[in-house]
Amino acid sequence: MADTDLLLRTADSAAAIGSAGPQLPANLEAEAAFLGAVLIDNKVIEELQTPLSPLHFHEPVHQRIFERVLKLLDRNSVATPVTLKPYFESDEAMKQLGGTTYLAQLTADGQGLLHPRELAEQIYSLALLRELVSVGRNLVEGALDTSDEVEPLKKIEQAEADLYRVAEGASTGSEAQTFRTAAFGALQVVQAAMNSGGRFSGKTTGLDTINEKTSGLHNSDLVILAGRPAMGKTSLATNIAFNAARRLMDDLRAGIEREKSPGAGVAFFSLEMSADQLATRILAEQAEISSEKLRSGRLSRDEFQRLSFASQELTDLPLYIDDTPALTIGALRTRARRLKRRHDIGLVIVDYLQLLQGSGRASDNRVNEISEISRGLKTLAKELHVPVVALSQLSRQVEQREDKRPQLSDLRESGSIEQDADMVWFIYRAEYYHNALKPDTPDETSSEDVRMKYAEWEARHLELVNKATLIVAKQRHGSTGNVPLLFHSEFTKFSSPDVRHYDDYE
Repeated sequence: MADTDLLLRTADSAAAIGSAGPQLPANLEAEAAFLGAVLIDNKVIEELQTPLSPLHFHEPVHQRIFERVLKLLDRNSVATPVTLKPYFESDEAMKQLGGTTYLAQLTADGQGLLHPRELAEQIYSLALLRELVSVGRNLVEGALDTSDEVEPLKKIEQAEADLYRVAEGASTGSEAQTFRTAAFGALQVVQAAMNSGGRFSGKTTGLDTINEKTSGLHNSDLVILAGRPAMGKTSLATNIAFNAARRLMDDLRAGIEREKSPGAGVAFFSLEMSADQLATRILAEQAEISSEKLRSGRLSRDEFQRLSFASQELTDLPLYIDDTPALTIGALRTRARRLKRRHDIGLVIVDYLQLLQGSGRASDNRVNEISEISRGLKTLAKELHVPVVALSQLSRQVEQREDKRPQLSDLRESGSIEQDADMVWFIYRAEYYHNALKPDTPDETSSEDVRMKYAEWEARHLELVNKATLIVAKQRHGSTGNVPLLFHSEFTKFSSPDVRHYDDYE
């Protein structure tokens, strides 16, 4: 009888609140039956595949009952009507249902034990429908309200963000994790590192020296990759994007589950280069053909066959390139959510940060706008639970110093980039600056002094050629330092040297 009273009371309440429209989707009988099954056999919760939480129940009393059940089970206690009774003796809503005897009535017939999984799925599905109703209501109310500002694009971006949250099954009121849950996640990260041979635990960059220094690219991290022009920022970002996507493609073809692969589907937002230019770089790297030859079309038959083979081999590459110019940070986040939902991307790369635009409110102050953009990228990393690599320019003051190696103070336009980033990388090639000092090539008439200077320059050039250094200037979860790399300019390709430790190149 108490259960029936609850159904009637909730129906009357809903009708009184919104008699002009339909009631919110809910099944209180299913909620009661499921709770009864849990109180009879606590193992029902352990066998659930649906991520059910207290907020998925429509009736507040049921929310509190399920929340208390979870707390008891978390302490390895038994949840029964008897053990729950002390927690609800003063519950006013429970008194209206006949007091704590309602807990015993939930277990009276035990019908829920016949199909607890189906009941949980229905409770969860109806909760998502209620959230969808809430999103629609907020969208309508926001669109009708023009008292403050008329910003339709911003309202669309917010609506897409809300819809993404519903699609991911997130509740409108996100809950804090228990330490037990967080610790289990930490152990999974450690186990992933052990499975990789102790080399890295995050998404692979495809470059062993970087993986060893940073343990890979970690979910929810914002990585800033900065450097002066011609240092190879875009080349390194493209290499990382391809390596991660290629690893996932190869693992899936080998029958390895997506969750167990260190590879990732990649969303590459290129605000500077077109999609076909990036594809040309990748094909040049894989076919080992000079990108200049590709652009000019001066290819031999053998080179064209290698190019064709590389193109066919990479048809399933999970790399998605968005070359829309002048994106706002809000539009980028919307597009990234869409790619996450459709293709389950595991890595986002943005080339480059300074070409993004803010919401418009801070556009009169570039420093504030860059701060908004860097915060938005960090929020995106946490929201999608993927690493975000954003390329960034450096100020010209690097060129004015005798030591050309970048520093954190060189990050252009805002200190918030350094603050929001979990890692800051600088790409530095001493070869580039040394080549700018090249003296005239001596001939038969040159003096001994001229010959000596050229010989000294050439000897140093041979030490620096094709070598690069990735300076890890900030790493929230590890040490800073220099990472040796090799750069093959004709293929715009970075690789790791066989010798891991060599001196920094001045």
